[in-house]
Amino acid sequence: MSLTPNFFADRICLNVLANSVDNAKACYEAAEGHVILGVLSKNYANDQEAIEDMKKYQAATNNALSVGLGAGDPNQSAMVSRISAVLQPQHVNQVFTGVGTSRALLGQNETLINGLVSPTGKVGFVNIATGPLSAQAPEGIVPIETAINLLKDMGGSSIKYFPMKGLAHLEEYQAVAEACAAQDFYLEPTGGIDLENIEAILQIAVTAGVKKIIPHVYSSIIDSTTGETRPEDVEELLELVKKVLG
Repeated sequence: MSLTPNFFADRICLNVLANSVDNAKACYEAAEGHVILGVLSKNYANDQEAIEDMKKYQAATNNALSVGLGAGDPNQSAMVSRISAVLQPQHVNQVFTGVGTSRALLGQNETLINGLVSPTGKVGFVNIATGPLSAQAPEGIVPIETAINLLKDMGGSSIKYFPMKGLAHLEEYQAVAEACAAQDFYLEPTGGIDLENIEAILQIAVTAGVKKIIPHVYSSIIDSTTGETRPEDVEELLELVKKVLG
C-alpha cells in the first residue's frame, strides 16, 4: 500500500471530495489515479466509525485517501491526527498547529501533511493562527518563509493556502508559490477553485517552480442533487493538468 500520492508527471495531483466508496473509485479512475480522495473526519461520530469506513476508501483506491478536517474546522485537528495514525493514508489535512502531532503519530515521513495558512491582505505574509485556540485569537501574521520553515520543523510537507477565493488573492498567492519553490516545499491551493480558474492557479505555481502541487477542487464539481463529485469533471481537471504541464 503506497504512502505517496500518484502525481501526474511527478508534479501535480488532484484533491477532490468523495461522498461514497463508489464515488471515490469513479473519481480515481477518471483521474487515471492522479488524485487523492478527501474524506472528512467531521462526518463521523467517533474515531472508530471513521477508521472503519475510511479503510474501505483505501481499499478501493490504492490508499489514495486524504483525511480531511471538514471545511478547515480546527476542532477536528486532534481527531485527524488520531485516525491518520491508524490508517496511514497518503495525505493528511491539518491546521498549522496540528502538523507536529500528526507527523509524530504517523511515525513515518512519507505521508504528506499540509499545514493550513490563510491570506492576510499583505503580500509575502500569511496567517498561521489556524488552530483550535489560535483561530479565536488575533491573527498570527508571519513572513511566508517563516511559516514554511516552522512547518518543516514540525514535519509538514506543504502549505495549504486557504481560502484562495478563486482568483481573489492572486498577488499574495504568487508570493507564496515563489517562496514554496525557493524553500523546496509543496503547495496546496484551496477554496473557490473550479474548472474555469484552475488553469491560471496551476500555471502560477508551475511557472514559479513549485516542485509538487495539490489543488483542492471541491464544491464546484459536486452535484448538488446527489452530493457526489462528478467523475466527468475530474476527467476535465486532469486534461487541464496535462495542458498546463505541456
